[in-house]
Amino acid sequence: MKKMKTKIILTVMMLFSAAFIGCLGDEESGSDSSSDVIDVCQGDKLVIAYDVKDDMTADSLDNPNRIAEYLCEKLGMDVSIYDVGSAGIAMEALRFGNADIAMNIDGGPAWVGWNAYALEVMAADTKDDGRAYYDAHAWVHADSEMALAAKDNDPTTDPFALLQGKTSCHTGWLKSAGMLMPMGYLIGNGYVNVVGDMNETETLRGTINDFFDGSKSNGNPASIPDSGALYSGYSGALECLSSGYGDVAFAKDSTVGSYCDNEVATDNEEWCLDVSNYYALPKFGSSPSHS
Repeated sequence: MKKMKTKIILTVMMLFSAAFIGCLGDEESGSDSSSDVIDVCQGDKLVIAYDVKDDMTADSLDNPNRIAEYLCEKLGMDVSIYDVGSAGIAMEALRFGNADIAMNIDGGPAWVGWNAYALEVMAADTKDDGRAYYDAHAWVHADSEMALAAKDNDPTTDPFALLQGKTSCHTGWLKSAGMLMPMGYLIGNGYVNVVGDMNETETLRGTINDFFDGSKSNGNPASIPDSGALYSGYSGALECLSSGYGDVAFAKDSTVGSYCDNEVATDNEEWCLDVSNYYALPKFGSSPSHS
């Protein structure tokens, strides 16, 4: 049974890998006409492909500048940072030698880069507590039947089984904590049956649509949002839950704290509920931080 669960979870990851490679096959990795470029210093050139996330704050967008200035100072090199728009393009830029380093890449694309292109991780983000990983959770309302089942110490009530038929809020298509890890866990532990051909990427979408109510095919574009669309990213998934549009948001352990529990209350998002209204089900697993 354990081997079967492992095989299923790896299959989900391979579906991601196939989609990742397939969608990049039509892209010109050398094209930078739509990219934002940051150039500083002089010397030997160092080209960095940088993936700016959908839900980055204005302060976060300054990071590429600071990184470029730091590397220029320490290495004495002519540093160029390209906002390539996606982790996929960043991996392709490395693959074809159009970039020397890719930065801000989450665990899923990084795994594909390692598995498909033999790329290696040089460094990774660390959290305030020193961790170089984050945990993936299903966030629900504290008074929901899923939360009550998780807290009642009754082995006959299973919060994950109760997710069936609920409206899900994913951070986006084929995202690590927002889709791949929870679906790998739910499939691997027998909560979700795979619907369709295991060799087809869209099988994962069909499987999600079959298990969760209110999925994209049933009229809810927020369930699996396109990049930059309504309820996309970590903030979008949590807003989807907070607004009552969805019943469960798949995100990471720090998501609620980042958007709704800041020391300065005005830094919280307007749509936030009191943090006591959110409850994280037991983690699906841990994912490497951005590299």
